[in-house]
Amino acid sequence: MSGLLKSSIGRKVAMALSGLFLVIFLTQHFVINSTAVIDPDTFNAWSHFMGTNPLVQFALQPVLIFGVVFHFVMGFVLEIQNRKARPIKYANYKGGEAAPWTSRNMILSGLVILAFLGLHFYDFWIPEMIHKYVEFAPEDPTRYYAETVHKFESPVRVALYVISFVLLALHLWHGFASTFQSVGFNNAYSKGLSKFAKVWAVAIPVGFILIAVYLHFNQIPH
Repeated sequence: MSGLLKSSIGRKVAMALSGLFLVIFLTQHFVINSTAVIDPDTFNAWSHFMGTNPLVQFALQPVLIFGVVFHFVMGFVLEIQNRKARPIKYANYKGGEAAPWTSRNMILSGLVILAFLGLHFYDFWIPEMIHKYVEFAPEDPTRYYAETVHKFESPVRVALYVISFVLLALHLWHGFASTFQSVGFNNAYSKGLSKFAKVWAVAIPVGFILIAVYLHFNQIPH
């Protein structure tokens, strides 16, 4: 693995594979969250399973956290490498002006998404860890829906989520579509996969936005 990461191509492949892993997680996360709109009881059941299953908690969750950190660190490494490789100073570099905004600003959108993940951890993951492993509160399998709805009570928080998911869509628009090229997948299906990736890059973030807005306007009375 360390040998693979020493080359530029190896780093790009590693970043693409970690990105695909996060795409799978994001899809699974969206499917579970969408049940909060469709059927709160199903949302409670799935959330309880994910929050108490030892395999999820002690195996998949650490892998996910590692995948997130690895993907963003590798993105910064590749960005620094690309800047050093340019013959002209970055401030005067005009060669990418014809490229889409998304491809020229992946590091910027990535930083904003990283900040959003920090907010998401602060909102959901940290309170959950405190609830289970610090307070040792008794487990209530019906608590998840009410807690999630309450998180979206503030219009400011909802606005932050909306902005973050718009930037995530822009990041994925280029990142997901280019993943297949990075791993060397280039055949008759490449165009179709690229189109699918771009549709997915818009549909999933928009879905998350709709969920946040729906929960904001459907608050449970205190």
